[in-house]
Amino acid sequence: MRQSSFFIRTKKEEIKGEPSLNAQLLLRGGFVNKEMAGVYSYLPMGLKVLKKIENIIREEMRTKLGAQEVLMPALHPLENYKATGRSEMDVLFHTDLNGGGKLVLGQSHEEIVVPLLKKFISSYRDLPLGVFQIQTKFRNELRAKSGILRGREFLMKDLYSFHEDEECLAEYYERSKEAYHSIFNRLGIGDRTYLTFASGGTFSDYSHEFQTITESGEDDVYLCKECNVGINEEIIEENPCCPSCEKNKNELRKERAIEVGNIFPLNTRFSDPFSLTYKSKNGEERPVFMGCYGIGVSRAMGAVVEILSDEKGIVWPKEISPFSVHIISLEKNEEAEKIYQKLIDAGMEVLLDDRDSSPGEKFAESDLMGIPVRIVVSEKTLRSDSVEFKKRTEKEAELIKIEEIVSYVEQNI
Repeated sequence: MRQSSFFIRTKKEEIKGEPSLNAQLLLRGGFVNKEMAGVYSYLPMGLKVLKKIENIIREEMRTKLGAQEVLMPALHPLENYKATGRSEMDVLFHTDLNGGGKLVLGQSHEEIVVPLLKKFISSYRDLPLGVFQIQTKFRNELRAKSGILRGREFLMKDLYSFHEDEECLAEYYERSKEAYHSIFNRLGIGDRTYLTFASGGTFSDYSHEFQTITESGEDDVYLCKECNVGINEEIIEENPCCPSCEKNKNELRKERAIEVGNIFPLNTRFSDPFSLTYKSKNGEERPVFMGCYGIGVSRAMGAVVEILSDEKGIVWPKEISPFSVHIISLEKNEEAEKIYQKLIDAGMEVLLDDRDSSPGEKFAESDLMGIPVRIVVSEKTLRSDSVEFKKRTEKEAELIKIEEIVSYVEQNI
């Protein structure tokens, strides 16, 4: 992609009224546009990042959990929420049909997925089963803040699993933890993300969150070095020790964190209201046990920006960066075009800055956008048949011969 024709516009100055780092960098870098509080448009580069996060999640859901992808509607009958006792939730957006009928915009999909799966589950042979979707959710947040970390409209992956009994659910639940750790490792935040004990409410003793440690987080968690887990503030008030090793609260380290995912054993909380049952091997009618597993896709993108950035801008991990290589041509020349084409032919995603702008402006924008590798082509480097190669994570650049550039990028990206 040539930058001169790319739908992108960066901003040098700080965005007023946006205290969160992710909002500042994503808006200034040309990744998103704010339409109103808690509602954002994703521009071409931002959408590329979002889709790559989606695809990582898809791969892990399919390979680790054998889950199948569906897409459910955003409009939900209010009657379904009355059946589960959730029609009065304050985060619901309500609307009416012209011909009569009450609807809500989906804030999650338990009230849709259970009636749907009732048409497909009747026997023990149909279980276990996992279905997931990546879909826009709507929540009427009182204070939509922190950029894309907390929105009124946001992208979420939600998976629902269906089982014969609690034992089968527990086994799937444990595998989901492994899948989540794999996802966050691939997003570049695995070393800062902790499985965190949370209150289970009426469903179980505990549910679990995945909390990413950062000073800009909205939550307080207590970390146990002994067990490498976290405990959220609500549960530590109920039981002031680590649930795994019983270490006292005073021995735990308090940190700020962003919740990027959660998993809940629902048991029969939502299958009972819709009479979702199956026939066992003995022909007995039994309730279906359920679990749910969420990841905020857009929130995860914001968390990556909050954590993996520096004073110059974003530092994207290679798996989710909008491009692999950013070529900066300081003077218009054929060699930059040739290198651009060679890298594309080698299967790389490349952005070529072919604009008539100053070198300082090009370098500043490149750092702001955070593409992993930068290649500078100038009259100075061409005198030695070389280009300047620099990783976004490193301070120093090095000269690489043009004839070696494709193989060098492949080995060092």
